[in-house]
Amino acid sequence: MSLRLFNDEGEAHVTTIDIAAELDISPGNLYYHFKGKDQIIAELFEQFQLALGQTLAAPVEQPLHEHKGLLEDNWYYLYVVLEELYQYRFFYHNLDDLMRRYPKLVRGFRRIIAQKRAALNAIIASLFEDAETAPGHVQLDALVENMTLQLTYWLNYDRLLHDQSDAQRCIHQGVLQLLTMIAPYLGEDQMDFYRECEVIFDGMLTATQQ
Repeated sequence: MSLRLFNDEGEAHVTTIDIAAELDISPGNLYYHFKGKDQIIAELFEQFQLALGQTLAAPVEQPLHEHKGLLEDNWYYLYVVLEELYQYRFFYHNLDDLMRRYPKLVRGFRRIIAQKRAALNAIIASLFEDAETAPGHVQLDALVENMTLQLTYWLNYDRLLHDQSDAQRCIHQGVLQLLTMIAPYLGEDQMDFYRECEVIFDGMLTATQQ
C-alpha cells in the first residue's frame, strides 16, 4: 500500500498519516510496526534490492554459450529489468533528493549501479562474442556506462516528458533506447529484431493516441 502511494503521489508528499489512512488503521498502530517513514522506505528498498539483484545477476552467472547472445532474448531480459524498476519507480523519480534525505540508501544504490554495469557488460559481451563489428575496449566501456545511465535515469526523464504514466509505453521505449545504443555494432541478422521492436512500439504509440 505504501509503495503504491509513493509511486502515485511521490514519496516527499506522503506522510505516515496518509499511509495509516490508506491502510485504515490508526497512526499509532502503524507506529507500532514502523517507527517512522524512514523505516518504511528502508523496508521497501530491501525488497527492491533483493528482487532486482537476482534479476541483474542472471546474465552474469549464466555462461555465454547458454544464452547465445541473441538480441531477442536480451530484449526480453531488459524489459523485465525495467519492469522491476518501474514497480519501485518512486526511488528514481527524485533520486538526488531521496539520497540526501535517506543517506543510508546511498551504499545500496551504488551496489545496484555496479550490478547494472556487470549485467550490461555480460549482455554486450555475449552479443559481440563472435561479431566482426565488436567495439574496442574503450568503446565497450563507454557503451556500458551510457546504458547504465539510461537504466538509472530513464524513469525520471520519462516522467518529465509525460504528465500521465503509461507503464507499457515507458518500459518499451526505455528498452528501445537501450537497443539504439547497441544497434550500430550489430550485424544485419540481429538488426531485424530491432526493427521489429520499432514496429511494435509505433503500434503501441498510435493506439494510445487514438
